[in-house]
Amino acid sequence: MSRWLVTGCAGFVGSHLVEALLDDGDDVIGVDAFTDYYERDVKNLNIEVVRDNDSFTLFAGDLTELDLDSLFADVDGVFHLAAQPGVRGSWGETFAIYLRDNVLATQCVFEAAARRHRRVVFASSSSIYGNAERYPTREDVTPAPLSPYGVTKLACEELAQAYGASFGLDTCALRYFTVYGPRQRPDMAFTRLCRALQSGEIFPVYGTGEQSRDVTYVSDAVSATVAAMHGGVAGRAYNVGGCVETSLREVIELAEYLTGRTLEVKHQSAAAGDVRRTAADTTLIRRDLGWWPETPLETGLAAQVEWTAETSETALRRNNGAVIFR
Repeated sequence: MSRWLVTGCAGFVGSHLVEALLDDGDDVIGVDAFTDYYERDVKNLNIEVVRDNDSFTLFAGDLTELDLDSLFADVDGVFHLAAQPGVRGSWGETFAIYLRDNVLATQCVFEAAARRHRRVVFASSSSIYGNAERYPTREDVTPAPLSPYGVTKLACEELAQAYGASFGLDTCALRYFTVYGPRQRPDMAFTRLCRALQSGEIFPVYGTGEQSRDVTYVSDAVSATVAAMHGGVAGRAYNVGGCVETSLREVIELAEYLTGRTLEVKHQSAAAGDVRRTAADTTLIRRDLGWWPETPLETGLAAQVEWTAETSETALRRNNGAVIFR
């Protein structure tokens, strides 16, 4: 049995990771700041099934303010998934939030982990590539982020290299490619699409709908994350992609097929920072970790459609008919 610390434990990927670790018989210390990026009720629902597990301990707090040395003292490793997400929201005055919650918080994690000699597996992003110079994109291409969010994720990778070189910190960076599935954040495209189909609302499409993404089901992302902790090469970054590149238009058509409903779409201008395409070359993670995504898009999207219906019903019951999970 091991003991792990998971930051961002009440978030989308973090909550699934906590469950997977507990299911393996391990102890988990979870940390989450419960920021106002989206409703706390949503995050509370994410971790509802683990709250009463005797092997799970939750600390609510900001990573820049908590006593991380004490938290890291009795753990075997750290999964650092906490971050301020979102490409579109990272411009302008809110960039200060991204600097604090992504760069500064990660620096605090690295400081404590270096002192305690703990391995850190941390969430990076395909956003560091921007419009990549080649597809599928390998880890050794030159990063060229198109958004402040992508810049902060690249900065975290550079910090990891600096702490590794100067203090021997053992890290692995995971460049997640568009993770989807149950509990996906309310602002992400698949969630908004599923909710619009459920409610009959208009779904905004930024750009033509032909932009494509390599999409990764959440359980596959979690298995890659656990594998990186146990076998990832120190200092290395890995692409975590589902090896399924699909356009937004194709996802809409599949979701309509799965629900038997027709989505009303309104096209809007492409958003600043959005890339045309993402496609992960996963040769490195397959070679080092033997990892391969297992979930077909239709299976994963069907699970998210079902989750959307279930959580909408839960929201209605808890709020006297006022849906909060937008």
